[in-house]
Amino acid sequence: MKNFIFISPNFPTNYWKFCRHLKNNGFNVLGIGDCPYDNLTGELRLSLTEYYKVSTLENYDEVYRAVAFFAFKYGRIDFLESNNEYWLERDALLRTDFNICTGFKKEDIRKIKLKSEMKKYYKKAGVKVARYCLVTDYDTCSRFIGEVGYPVIVKPDNGVGANDTYKLSSDGELRAFLSKDPQNYIMEEFIDAEVNSYDAIIDSHGKPIFETGNVTPYSIMDIVNNNDNSIYYMVNEPFPDVRALGRKTVKAFGVKSRFVHFEFFRLLSDQYIGKKGEVVALEVNMRPCGGFSPDMMNYANSTDVYKIWADMIAFDKTEVKPGERWYCAYAGRRDGKEFRYSEQDIIDRYSYALKNISRIPDALSAAMGNTMFLATFKTEAEMDEFYEEVLMHA
Repeated sequence: MKNFIFISPNFPTNYWKFCRHLKNNGFNVLGIGDCPYDNLTGELRLSLTEYYKVSTLENYDEVYRAVAFFAFKYGRIDFLESNNEYWLERDALLRTDFNICTGFKKEDIRKIKLKSEMKKYYKKAGVKVARYCLVTDYDTCSRFIGEVGYPVIVKPDNGVGANDTYKLSSDGELRAFLSKDPQNYIMEEFIDAEVNSYDAIIDSHGKPIFETGNVTPYSIMDIVNNNDNSIYYMVNEPFPDVRALGRKTVKAFGVKSRFVHFEFFRLLSDQYIGKKGEVVALEVNMRPCGGFSPDMMNYANSTDVYKIWADMIAFDKTEVKPGERWYCAYAGRRDGKEFRYSEQDIIDRYSYALKNISRIPDALSAAMGNTMFLATFKTEAEMDEFYEEVLMHA
């Protein structure tokens, strides 16, 4: 029996479904987390062979000892994953230290985590990238801005989501930003675009066995910084140009046996980087799209990506096929805002389409809002009406 260590299997709360299908496929599923065992959901407890609680996942030595315990008790560890952006570096270090060869290792961290390094591999795939410089001092930044003009975007070179990402529109804002002594930031030219993603489950030969994508019409940076409501949606079919570039990016990064979420910009106007409608690079994420997105993929494709992923891990293939296709809309309401229609109004109006209404965990709420509404629609027009009514202010 093969052994799979799942780091932090309780977060996000829907990730127990990955564990369930791994167990159903014959794996010992060994969980490591900082949540007390009694606080795990019943579904997750039933999906794990054993669980090792650490006081904090931030303590590498403690997590290392947990992996060593499982290796001593169950034998060689075949896979170790968290499917979580925050722990990708930790996963790679553990694979390196325990010689687990089914995933990225320590030497791969730079290319999968540093935005400046990602650009090299996007270029290798033939995808255009935004001009950039690494933030060091005022003169370096000023010279770069002299080339690309204001506004510019600054963000951590190694960052998660849109956290600590800012738009600078003047020398005053640049000086104010630099006065905080930012460390390890990247500065990029501003791109007027919406985000289109390539989401896929890739087998051990680098071939996709499932593909989909989503669209984020509004800036996640603005949603976070302005405490705005959040929207994005799963498309009913992957865009052909995004799919083609996504496959090239998989090859350039040497991705194997992974769930990936690659982000691209679709230009909303003619710009230095390209023409309106063209697709250019944003960043790669070597894990599933966050939060409840895997459930949205299921709704949009009438399928089960948790099982497809577990089948890929166990058998390097799947018999699960997509069914009827839909747009799956996510609307995230922000606490403290007054909305024209109550939650009950939305339930009454969209009972035929709603799939889930839930509170968002605080760790995800900055980008996703505090209360989510998921619904499926056959047309974009129906979806747009849903967004308007869910998010219309009083």
